[in-house]
Amino acid sequence: MTVDLVWDAATGVGECPTWDAHNHRLLFADIPAGRIHGFTPATGARATWQLPELLGSFGLCRSGRLIVALRHRVVFYDPVTREITALTDAVDEPASNRLNDGKVAPDGSFWVGSMDTDPARRRTGKLYRVTPDGRITVKSEGYGVSNGLAWSPDGTLMYHSDSSQGFIDVWDHREGEIGNRRLFAQQTPEDGMPDGAAMDEMGRYWSAGVTAGCLNVFGHDGHLEDKIGLPATAPTMPCFTPHGVFVTSLIRAGQEATGAGGLYRVPTTLHGATITLFDDTGL
Repeated sequence: MTVDLVWDAATGVGECPTWDAHNHRLLFADIPAGRIHGFTPATGARATWQLPELLGSFGLCRSGRLIVALRHRVVFYDPVTREITALTDAVDEPASNRLNDGKVAPDGSFWVGSMDTDPARRRTGKLYRVTPDGRITVKSEGYGVSNGLAWSPDGTLMYHSDSSQGFIDVWDHREGEIGNRRLFAQQTPEDGMPDGAAMDEMGRYWSAGVTAGCLNVFGHDGHLEDKIGLPATAPTMPCFTPHGVFVTSLIRAGQEATGAGGLYRVPTTLHGATITLFDDTGL
């Protein structure tokens, strides 16, 4: 398998690759730089949008806008007009915390977790659900680095990890409510700490092993079915597209070599679970 470096973007922390089917492009974030990049696989075209502060994650909206988790609040961003519109109030978090991994759920809400940015990784992070009316509700807490959100293809299971503790949990999910939390997998040092994730059409969970330079593919029972080695020393999150699986990465101190923080493509004919749009059309 040949894994290609398609854009040596040198993102400090590349994250949140998301397939924008309407515009036939992949969007991904550079968290500390506060940027969202766009890459069109068919043509190689590139674009960049600058936001006023760092961002943790984003999702696609029905209107064409993006729902974006900034440091402590969630906003709408219009890539065409570059206009920012507030959606939520600031979250009640310690000053050292920020919002991190987030995705649109099958019901059209946006879920986003938070993390402690200090090296101690205190377990002060929370997991929130954001609805189109701007309500932001705490659904779980006690995380060092909330990460790895993904839903099963039928939407009945929600997966979530803590990168600082190495576990991946699974919850029963129904119309924005979660329950029956249980351990899905505990990644070993050889597998790397779990970072961002994606779900394939068969219900397998693809987790970026950020400290092991690989993608870990888990079956329905949490068994590690496959491990895909990557040129990126610190891959952060995979995303299924019609052009293969794209993977973002970050730059570690002392590892500023070519390709660190780059965007990679893993060839595959597999499809991902459906990407849901945030339902902002009534706003």
